[in-house]
Amino acid sequence: MNGPLAGVRVVEFAGLGPTPFTAMLMADMGAEVIRIERPGSESLLGLEYDILNRGRGFIRLDLKTAEDRATARALVSRADALIEGMRPGVMERLGLGPGDFPENPRLVYGRMTGWGQTGPLASAAGHDINYISLSGALHAIGPEEAPAVPLNLIGDFGGGALYLAFGMAAALLEAARSGKGQVVDAAITDGTVHLMSMIYGMRAGGCWQDRRGVNLLDGGAPEYGCYRCADGRFVSVGSLEPKFYAELLVRLGLNAADLPDRSDPANWLQLRETFAAIFATRSRDAWCAEMEGTDVCFAPVLSVDEAASHPHNIARGAFGTWDGVVQPAPAPRLSRTPGRVRETSQTDPLAVSDILARWT
Repeated sequence: MNGPLAGVRVVEFAGLGPTPFTAMLMADMGAEVIRIERPGSESLLGLEYDILNRGRGFIRLDLKTAEDRATARALVSRADALIEGMRPGVMERLGLGPGDFPENPRLVYGRMTGWGQTGPLASAAGHDINYISLSGALHAIGPEEAPAVPLNLIGDFGGGALYLAFGMAAALLEAARSGKGQVVDAAITDGTVHLMSMIYGMRAGGCWQDRRGVNLLDGGAPEYGCYRCADGRFVSVGSLEPKFYAELLVRLGLNAADLPDRSDPANWLQLRETFAAIFATRSRDAWCAEMEGTDVCFAPVLSVDEAASHPHNIARGAFGTWDGVVQPAPAPRLSRTPGRVRETSQTDPLAVSDILARWT
């Protein structure tokens, strides 16, 4: 069965993090994506199998040579979309910028950068941690002592790749109506700011302090956080609503009448210490037996190695094995044209002549 992007042709100029993830998303949903790699390039992490490169083939081109640039141009001229993550101006200097394909007016040109195509920082180097710093997101995460680095999920993949994928899908939909492509300028800083919309709304409404670890959703509230169990592992609770909080107290063997008012932040430390002492008396699995599947809003904090074996993830098919590697399955789920992983070689490049013959 073909995915919803079946028939869409995408040329991806190989990059790091957010650009291959965007290309993977599109390939999972049925697009035919061809990745252009530099000769001799290797995985930054030294991976024998890079999940972010799944579902699509690649060719090797040296864009410093006129011949290989001409090959890249020929592919892009036949494509519906392009993905690139170079610094601003690099593609233009190669003659592969958005204005260099008048023969393909429907081209959707996806550009992924940290700071954006314009602005005083546009040409500066940076990484996820820097981009989420500028949005207010990093400042809001972690204990009061210092921000906690949330992997590179919020910036590279959340504020970057997902926004680029959404922008390109929107532009492809519009191009099908108008016959005209456009540039999608996806900056990780922009996307991360947008992800923070609810927090900025809460701040404007006076219900979010501009400090870490003292708010409802940042680990400050005792009913929304993680607790260490007797075996050293952790569980998470999110018992925000009154009925869920009441269920949490029942499962912990507590009586609300004996506890201070949770609506007063001055009582949060005392409540957290009370909850922590009780959670520390039993193992994580014991608490799972007590709370998992109830209205406490509870889950065990699973490690990367544990997650694929959890019964809910198994039932949902959240993970699968492709090319002998256990990895996340395509998401989200579509009822009629679901995505799927197409197994392709990570070591053998495609023949350019075959692609050009097919992309006529």
